[in-house]
Amino acid sequence: MKKIILIALICLCFAVPALAEYPAFDLENATVTLNNGVGMPIFGIGTFALSSEQAENSVYWALRDGYHLIDTARIYGNEDGVGRGIRRAIEEGYVTREEIFVTTKMWTSDFGNGDAAIDASLERLGLDYIDLMILHHSQPSNDVDAYQAMERAVADGKLRCIGLSNYYEPEDFDRLVNATTTVPALLQNETHPYHQSTEMKAHIAQYGTVMESWFPLGGRGNTQVLFNDPTIAAIAGAHGKTSAQVILRWHLQAGNIAIPGSSNPDHILEKGESS
Repeated sequence: MKKIILIALICLCFAVPALAEYPAFDLENATVTLNNGVGMPIFGIGTFALSSEQAENSVYWALRDGYHLIDTARIYGNEDGVGRGIRRAIEEGYVTREEIFVTTKMWTSDFGNGDAAIDASLERLGLDYIDLMILHHSQPSNDVDAYQAMERAVADGKLRCIGLSNYYEPEDFDRLVNATTTVPALLQNETHPYHQSTEMKAHIAQYGTVMESWFPLGGRGNTQVLFNDPTIAAIAGAHGKTSAQVILRWHLQAGNIAIPGSSNPDHILEKGESS
C-alpha cells in the first residue's frame, strides 16, 4: 500500500522570510504554480552523486513512498537509472507519468548544441517529455544559445518548463532574461539555513521565478553542523522530529522547493514525512 507523504504535520516555531512577495506555496497540497501556469511539487528527491543503480532504487523508493518530484542532471551520469526507477514505479502501479515531475539539467559542455543535448536527455530518461530542464551553470559565452534551444523544445512539446541553476548575481540572471523570451520558471541554487539566498530570492520574485534548494540540508560538510545547530536541535526535540525534518520544513515555509538526496529507503521515508 502506498505510503502517503503527510502534509502540514506541524507548524515549526522559528522565523522564515516573509512569503508575500514570493510565488505562493500551497503547503496543504505540497505544490506551487510556476510563472507559466504549470503546477510543481515543492518537495522531492535529488540524485546528485548517486550511481545509475542507486538512482534507480532511490527514485523507485521515493515514488513508492509518495514523492512526485525527481531531480537529476546529465553530468550526474544517472539519467538512465532515474528513467528505470520511474518505469518500475509506474509499472507497479504506484504512480502515473502525469503525476511525476521530472527535472534534469543541461551541462555547460553541451550548451553549444542544446537541441541535441535535450534529445539525448530524453533518450537516456526514456521519456516523451521532461517537465523541467535547467541550464546547470552560468556560462555567458553561450548560455543564451542553450536557453533558446530549451525555448524551442518547449514549443515542440519536449519540455514543459525551463529554468536556471547556479546564477548567483542579479545582473547575471537579468543578462539572460533580457536576451531571451521565456522568463525562467525556477532558479536552483545552494540554499539552506546558513545560506538563505535572500538577495536572489527577492530579485527573482519580480519575475515570478521560484527558488529551489540544492544541498537543502547543508552539504559541503555542513550537514552535521546544521543537524547539531542548537536552535534546530531544540526545535526538533520540542516537536518530536529529526533535525533533517525541521530543516526541510523550514525550506517549505520559507518558499524554497527542496530536493534532498538519499540512497537509503528509511531516510527517504523520514524526509518525506517532514513535508
